[in-house]
Amino acid sequence: MTLIERACETLTTIRDSSPLVHNMTNVVVANTTANALLALGASPAMVDAPLEAPQLASVAGALVINLGTITPAQAEAMKLACEAAQQADVPWILDPVAVGPLTYRSNLARELLAFKPAVIRGNASEIMALAGLGTGGKGVDSTDSSETALDSAKSLAKETGAAVAVSGPTDYITDGTRTVTVKNGHDMMPAVTGLGCTATALIGAALAATKDPVEAAAFGLLYLGVAGEVAAKGAAGPASLQTDIINQLYHLNTKLIRERGNMGEL
Repeated sequence: MTLIERACETLTTIRDSSPLVHNMTNVVVANTTANALLALGASPAMVDAPLEAPQLASVAGALVINLGTITPAQAEAMKLACEAAQQADVPWILDPVAVGPLTYRSNLARELLAFKPAVIRGNASEIMALAGLGTGGKGVDSTDSSETALDSAKSLAKETGAAVAVSGPTDYITDGTRTVTVKNGHDMMPAVTGLGCTATALIGAALAATKDPVEAAAFGLLYLGVAGEVAAKGAAGPASLQTDIINQLYHLNTKLIRERGNMGEL
């Protein structure tokens, strides 16, 4: 079965099973993230209280950890949730937003790696910084290309045992040996805040439906990229693009994936 066919199969599984995806994310993107997951067919939960997060993480289909607007209380809840997920064999995804230039979140990200994420997704600068091979980007924005971060991604994957996804015009997903590329999306998408965070959440839905971390990461990026391409055709600008990406995730189907999906292996 080809990667595209497995992406179609995984989308069908998400729609049939509506997996619970526990999101501990940032305040900028929480609404968009929840709506994107609902549109794709998953069931989002946005719980980050320290007394509740580990309980929910232990029964979720996947846990998504996003460091975008981190607070000390949320950081503590994340540690507890990741530990609970690890103990319950629930796969979890780390999005190391702005790691590198900011010390507190950089230290937290490295501490969370001890709980063995299944997937790490970030932009090129974040992945290079987390791998110890760069200093990070300009705030949440990357100053490096996804291609230049591929060696760092492979190194980080081998170090952590996670599949590492680097977002960019071409997305690279690697476990250190196998590398998948996704070349879907639109030039307007970087003008919408939080679409990387949305991609991480969609990876969570895919990871709950397929236990292959490399493929789950690739499929989440593929779903968002295809939805973004279709949405951009009628978008007047970033605001309408953001709204219509949610619509196109809702209307995403296997026919569109087969027609537009652009995945390969290096």
